[in-house]
Amino acid sequence: NGTTEEVKKIVTTLNEAEVPSEDVVEVVVSPPFVFLTLVKIQLRSDFHVAAQNCWVRKGGAFTGEISAEMLVNLGIPWVIIGHSERRALLNESNEFVGDKVAYAVSQGVKAIACIGETLEQRESGSTMAVVAAQTKAIAEKVTNWENVVLAYEPVWAIGTGKVATPAQAQEVHCELRKWLNDNVNSEVAASTRIIYGGSVNGANCNELAAQPDVDGFLVGGASLK
Repeated sequence: NGTTEEVKKIVTTLNEAEVPSEDVVEVVVSPPFVFLTLVKIQLRSDFHVAAQNCWVRKGGAFTGEISAEMLVNLGIPWVIIGHSERRALLNESNEFVGDKVAYAVSQGVKAIACIGETLEQRESGSTMAVVAAQTKAIAEKVTNWENVVLAYEPVWAIGTGKVATPAQAQEVHCELRKWLNDNVNSEVAASTRIIYGGSVNGANCNELAAQPDVDGFLVGGASLK
């Protein structure tokens, strides 16, 4: 979504915002591919830029795809991988997402890896089984977690106006950290940032941010307003 003029207005708003220093808050902006260079040029230097997706392996004859190498060439340091919309609409499997994360990181691109359950899965009591399987597929391919951020985005809370309660978000984030501790190592569990995405806005972010295992946000619709 968006036009050049709309993107420029958003960048202007971001450039004028009062934000704590980078050692307190890291801000990453993720426009569509066609606006990456524009945003990178015009955005303030203490904010960073992310692509919304990249290809699963080295570039080649994959028409329409963007490789991690191309992002590096453009100077784009971050990429979002495995967003729930791509998992659902484009049938990206857990294994495919894991491969994407591992390849992006291997090329020097930091990955925001998305995981999350549907409403049906939550109501059936399988939330942790689902997000653990999604995280496992990443852990099986990634050897260095330093440049991986996990983004828990309950699918039922994306664009619906429904938001996980602070307690619900904390419960899943805490269990994810325990999973990392038990299945990767304690250092990765302690240092990996786990951010929350799902109808986050100015009205609910403070209470969500107060949870001990919520390290930040993957903001969707509210970022355009």
